[in-house]
Amino acid sequence: MSISTVIAIIGCFGLFAGSIIISTDNVAVFLSLSSFIMVFGGTMSAMFISYEPRYVILSIKLIFKIFGAPSMGRDMLKAEIGRLIKWSYAVQKNGAPALESESKSAIKGDRFMKFGVEMVISGYTGDEVREILTNTVETTYGRNTVPVAIIKDMGAGAPAFGMVGTLVGLIVMLGAMGGDPSQLGAGLAVAMITTLYGVFFARVIFMPAASKVQQREQIIKFRNYIVLEGLVMLADRKSPRYIQDKLNSFIDPAIHFDIDKMKK
Repeated sequence: MSISTVIAIIGCFGLFAGSIIISTDNVAVFLSLSSFIMVFGGTMSAMFISYEPRYVILSIKLIFKIFGAPSMGRDMLKAEIGRLIKWSYAVQKNGAPALESESKSAIKGDRFMKFGVEMVISGYTGDEVREILTNTVETTYGRNTVPVAIIKDMGAGAPAFGMVGTLVGLIVMLGAMGGDPSQLGAGLAVAMITTLYGVFFARVIFMPAASKVQQREQIIKFRNYIVLEGLVMLADRKSPRYIQDKLNSFIDPAIHFDIDKMKK
């Protein structure tokens, strides 16, 4: 679980609710089912019109997944470098076929790593490995960030439907001016609350979720490029120390891998 994300969302809702409670005794005025339906329902409907259903459903699932722990972090990047250096000793000693047994456990569930290792074992040159894996990294990133564009569109659409609700509320209010005066307040409330819901959904849920998903995909892309460089050097039979220095150049000096402290 991403503790920081959970704390942030709880804090945001808490501050929002707290400010309302401090400001008025009539908290119920901020609750409007019709406003929620107009904003959320309208936004989702627009997304299903704009995109294929499976991508919209995937985007909604990813919004909830931001509360989970990220799949890649700083320490994991350092561990990836250590693993590639360990493999380089095996390749240096017994050739590329030794990589098959060394990497067996590491490539389980990691399709990118498995694909690259199989190319090295098959005898591809470093340039060939680089060309194919670069294409793999970029196309994978492109596919995985399609939901980001959809979630951003949700963030853009929510305030727009909030404005639609505002217009509906104003029409209701103006239509009641010649009749029952009690309808004026209800129409104005719908007008204002719908706009509030639209902005709240956009700036607290949709836009932050899009940024979080994109950031995590960028980290995975960065990790994949580190793995790519390591596999290219394995294919070219570079020395373990050269691999260490080249891969360390990608990461923060504070977490550089030290080959001299490695248990071979």
